[in-house]
Amino acid sequence: MTSSESILLVDDDEAFRDALARALERRKFTVHKAGNHKTALSLAEQYTPPLGIIDLCIGEESGLQVIETLASRYPDMRLVVLTGFASITTAVEAIKLGAKHYLTKPADVDSIIDALYQDEGNADVDAAQQPMSVKRLEWEHIQKTLAEHDGNVSAAARALGMHRRTLQRKLQKKPTRQ
Repeated sequence: MTSSESILLVDDDEAFRDALARALERRKFTVHKAGNHKTALSLAEQYTPPLGIIDLCIGEESGLQVIETLASRYPDMRLVVLTGFASITTAVEAIKLGAKHYLTKPADVDSIIDALYQDEGNADVDAAQQPMSVKRLEWEHIQKTLAEHDGNVSAAARALGMHRRTLQRKLQKKPTRQ
């Protein structure tokens, strides 16, 4: 890591984005901040940073779309997804689309930096000691179904056998940790 490295930081939460940017700047990174997909692509085109930290939920936009676009336009950019709405489905999709790592909030800045430079998986990561809760299983199933229907809430609701508004309410809730 050199003091000349720059990072594209994409997160719609301005307070979080600014706090993380300050922490990265203290570690000698140049940070380019974006609160949406359009600004992120504009900054990437203007500065071509070698590193990117992308929030999974950017307002109404999906960070997966940002990952997909950045990975295709800048294949050498090292991308990490940072999210408070983690799911197995989105983790798998993020990696398939070009992210190097997938972290859940809260994550300390050193873990985020380590993830940006990590090339290989870690076989020593502990497996879960207990099965997921029913609420977490429901969240995972909803995310998988939503992904299978390309993010179409109406189609996913039909596949799940629930009303569209019910699914929208469930999607607005934060998932449980287990």
